[in-house]
Amino acid sequence: MKPEILVWDDLTQKKKDFFMKRSESDISEVMESVLEIIKTVKDKGDKALLDYTLQFDGIDLTSKTIKVSEEEFESAEKILPKKVQKALRYAVTNIKKFHETQKPSSMNFDELRPGLFAGEKAIPIESAGLYVPRGRGSFPSMLYMLAIPAAVAGVERVCVITPPGENGEVDPGCLYAAKLCGIDEVYRVGGAHGIAALAYGTESIKAVHKITGPGSMYVTAAKRLLYGTVDVGLPAGPSESIILADGNADPWNLALDLLVEAEHGSDSSAILVTNSKKTAETTANYIEKLISNLSEPRKTFVSDVFKGYGAIFLVSSIEKGADLVNAFAPEHLQLKTKEPFSTLSLIKNAGEILLGENIPFSAANYVTGVNAVLPTGGNAKTYSAVSVRDFIKYSSVVYVDKNGYENFKDHVITLADYEGFETHGNALKLRGKN
Repeated sequence: MKPEILVWDDLTQKKKDFFMKRSESDISEVMESVLEIIKTVKDKGDKALLDYTLQFDGIDLTSKTIKVSEEEFESAEKILPKKVQKALRYAVTNIKKFHETQKPSSMNFDELRPGLFAGEKAIPIESAGLYVPRGRGSFPSMLYMLAIPAAVAGVERVCVITPPGENGEVDPGCLYAAKLCGIDEVYRVGGAHGIAALAYGTESIKAVHKITGPGSMYVTAAKRLLYGTVDVGLPAGPSESIILADGNADPWNLALDLLVEAEHGSDSSAILVTNSKKTAETTANYIEKLISNLSEPRKTFVSDVFKGYGAIFLVSSIEKGADLVNAFAPEHLQLKTKEPFSTLSLIKNAGEILLGENIPFSAANYVTGVNAVLPTGGNAKTYSAVSVRDFIKYSSVVYVDKNGYENFKDHVITLADYEGFETHGNALKLRGKN
């Protein structure tokens, strides 16, 4: 499968919209069926989880508990290769170090005027449910990317849901990662039904205050439908990436890096934007060669991407390419230009920005310290990567002494009278006059 090379300015608006929307249109199409799943889980609890797990995953959990047992955690550590354990410990250490820099002080307090003190108290949310996908692979990296900022923030209860494997088991790498992050509450359930369980609670799963984590279009649809019932965190759907490159970029590396996010699934998006026709053509040839050597199901996933939401776009300049990137607001972005730090100044919207030839998407997905759970579907225009801040809320705190009260008294009365709020003003006019 060889990617199309398209001149962006020559595309019809309909074609441009297709690439810009990527899998968002697919998500809209499943809303009705997902709503029915949510209603059923709310009404039937664990029974609905067992029925849907059998229906969608082909797994009969009637002989297992939905919650993973302590013995399964112990078994996971025994069977997980030591090399994988070492890599997970390395990654977790880096992720912890990075996220600890994000933790705010418990409270700040400043004197704004004589006698008027105001600040904020940082309070961890009480509970969080983390969604770790599995359908297209095992993702212990996703678990620690979600769990570490929650742990650093100080969330009291953190639980994980993840789809079961073919024998009803939970991936041992995920269980080992959970242990490293201090999590012992893991449930073998996924999909829209798992999200509904976290929102409403069932006999086995206690409801949480916040749900976060990426998933399929069904998971994304469920989170959208449950917005208002529970905090569903940032919009994190199917994977997407853009590489912005000039003629100085290495086409072989471009091809290698472009396939990284594409292999997550057929609904992913992978785009190269370049002002160099030669770079575009050479990269396309390398991509075709690399795809031919992939094993299944990755070969099908990547091929589907370049038949769908993947392409190579030619633009007249890097500046025009940056405009396209900002309009797209990708989850993952690489800048491979002669002066990447200079190009960086052109970027306004991206979940993460990787600079130069030595940082493939896969490195940031695993070990560099930054969080790999990022906004998708154009939501990088207003959302950021998952961080400690996602698991902390802030309460405003004010203290005023007698001097401060006298200082603002007349101003409050004036504004209350202007807006017509009688009791607002009386709280100061009549104070001490009983």
